[in-house]
Amino acid sequence: MKIGNVQIETPVVLAPMAGVTDYPFRILCKEMGAGVVYSEFVSADGIIRENTKTLSMIRFEESERPIGIQIFGNDAETMGQAAKYVVETFRPDILDINYGCPVPKVTKKGGGSAALQDLCLMDDITAAVVESIPETPVTVKMRVGWNQLSIVVPEVGERLEKIGVKAIALHPRTTKQRYTGKADWHFIKLLKESVSIPVIGNGDVCTTDDMMRMFDETGCDAVMVGRAAHGNPWFFLEAKARLNGEPNPPSPSLLDIANMCSRHFDLLLENRGEQTGSNLMRKHFSNYIKGFPGASGFRQKLVTAPGLAEMRSALNEFVDTVQKVEWD
Repeated sequence: MKIGNVQIETPVVLAPMAGVTDYPFRILCKEMGAGVVYSEFVSADGIIRENTKTLSMIRFEESERPIGIQIFGNDAETMGQAAKYVVETFRPDILDINYGCPVPKVTKKGGGSAALQDLCLMDDITAAVVESIPETPVTVKMRVGWNQLSIVVPEVGERLEKIGVKAIALHPRTTKQRYTGKADWHFIKLLKESVSIPVIGNGDVCTTDDMMRMFDETGCDAVMVGRAAHGNPWFFLEAKARLNGEPNPPSPSLLDIANMCSRHFDLLLENRGEQTGSNLMRKHFSNYIKGFPGASGFRQKLVTAPGLAEMRSALNEFVDTVQKVEWD
């Protein structure tokens, strides 16, 4: 698959997720075989103000390529300026527009999936971004509509393609659904049939069986994975093997999980500092450490550890215990 001039070797990509897809998580998923990784969504207003925290979310390493930076906003001029700043300063492979976030604190300000209520504004924003960065492929991540009475797919796909968007990722729920109910993959199929640019399916892909079924049922060009990768970067290793017709790799052992936890923690501390890194790792511990005897006890110690020293001690205890089990 190609997105504009960007060759994608494996059509399984890591979804942009607020508070999750920072550098440490992206690099782990990339090493496991993710075809593209996306940043957390960043505010166009924060970008043009050169807000330090906002810009820190955009920085990436060369080893992460191909990488997409996702931006959101409610004003065409601001979005165009932000896209140009991102491309000139950071040189990502792809610039993605967020028309999919359903969170009220974003949509109440006209960002994210609020654009689905005003397709003229969506057109204006998209055109401003595309025109501001003619050499960089622009993609869109969106939902099917604001609610069940205002479904905009597949019609909006044709509009976005005419403006110059190079690929569309579709999460087939409405804004009002948030993450409840079932993702209606039928809309991915309809979108794919209505455009000639790549369509990336997203939503309710929990296993590689789901991934294969999405490819078969929708004809999509790639699958975007979000929550299934939480605590499980190995998803991409298995996905790549299945798509290549290779035997499934062995499931990660407890020692693999312990070592991945330790590496993820080290990367977060190095990348985000001790306090922020420790706080962010708590949710990752919850995602990694589950589904085996004694998991809840280890998870409780790690998540409730009051500080870095206590957290490191609890993690070392987990690693030591797992090593003893593996050796026995």
